Amino acid sequence: MEQTEFYAALLAGGLAGTTVDVSLFPLDTLKTRLQSAKGFRRAGGFKGVYSGLASAALGSAPTAALFFCTYEFIKASLPHGADPTGSGQVMVHVAAASLGEVAACLVRVPVEVVKQRTQATHASSSLNTLRKTLASEGAFGLYRGYFSTVCREVPFSFLQFPMWEYFKRKWSDTQGHPVLPWQSSVCGAVSGGLAAGITTPLDVAKTRIMLAKQESNIATGSIMFALQSVYQARGFRGLFAGIIPRTVWISLGGAIFLGVYDKSKLVIHQVVYKDSMDAPR
Repeated sequence: MEQTEFYAALLAGGLAGTTVDVSLFPLDTLKTRLQSAKGFRRAGGFKGVYSGLASAALGSAPTAALFFCTYEFIKASLPHGADPTGSGQVMVHVAAASLGEVAACLVRVPVEVVKQRTQATHASSSLNTLRKTLASEGAFGLYRGYFSTVCREVPFSFLQFPMWEYFKRKWSDTQGHPVLPWQSSVCGAVSGGLAAGITTPLDVAKTRIMLAKQESNIATGSIMFALQSVYQARGFRGLFAGIIPRTVWISLGGAIFLGVYDKSKLVIHQVVYKDSMDAPR
């Protein structure tokens, strides 16, 4: 992976992550409250939908940048197989996306813990939530739900990114030239929406684990126990709580996130190329 590609992924990923998380934050808040064990109204309802925005805004850029740097590095490092458009290419995208998520969760999980606890207790602020978590649970409290988050993000990316790359390749083949950023956005919306709907139960489990009281059984981080608890309390519908705002949020987010990412990379490459051409020889 060339240095230019690394910096392009770093800057474009950071910009894309911040753009989508800040612009669609209210939908994320509604989804979290629908999944809360307290219920939608007691968790805040439609009030204070920007609670926790500060933590999301601060964490968006490094999380997305870390993901895309890892994603692009793995893509560039792994062989694409005999057929660059076949199963070998798909597995490269799967591996790159999965490892990207494992790395990104090192930043994403503390941000999610603070953000979701603030969303579910809308009278608090991100800073107060951070202080309370550190005082009661220590630094490890910020990583509660790391495993469940990875188990949500890896299947999601396992589905989204190969579909995104596949849709772009097919569209490119049909029109005879690489897809434009707005076309990449459409591919991102479709792939993100499909992946979001399928993985909603894992998102519900992750939310319950992060919001659970410290001494509760769910707080231990067992995904299966969390899913069983939700199913026993609310049935099959409970496993898909928040699916509508989650699917809409991630469809729009996928369009913005991946569209802005491709557009930013294009602009960065153009600037770097122009500067190299203009440099004195």
